[in-house]
Amino acid sequence: MDISEIRKLIRLVQQSDVTEIEVTEGESTVRISRQGMAAAVAPVMAQPIPAVAPVMAAPQAAATEASPVEEDTENVVTSPMVGTFYAASSPDDDPFVSAGTSVKKGDVLCIVEAMKLMNEIEAEYDGTVEKVLVKNAEPLEYGQPLFVITPA
Repeated sequence: MDISEIRKLIRLVQQSDVTEIEVTEGESTVRISRQGMAAAVAPVMAQPIPAVAPVMAAPQAAATEASPVEEDTENVVTSPMVGTFYAASSPDDDPFVSAGTSVKKGDVLCIVEAMKLMNEIEAEYDGTVEKVLVKNAEPLEYGQPLFVITPA
């Protein structure tokens, strides 16, 4: 399965009510999960499928903790995928950005590792990084807030 097919699957999950899809082609298997969005339907799913309830409860708790940041969502940069957050390109390098850093559109903010692929997350507009909301090497959920950037 090539990367364009995987991207199509990601768009399919993002644009539908599907929260998880798994595709097997030959010996390769790809699973795409949107558990961050599943928190909204957790109470409905918790009764018919009790085994899933503990998995659904964790994203719901994370959403509750992150709610103060979500008040002004237009200045929040969120994770476009499930993966692992890296603040720098290697453990010995300085972070790409920190609180107070000025960024221009296209500047690399961080790297999100997903399925052994390193994805650079870039600034979508000029501004100043107000807060870094995650720690280095922390696992991420889809849509999880990463940074607060005040537009220039």
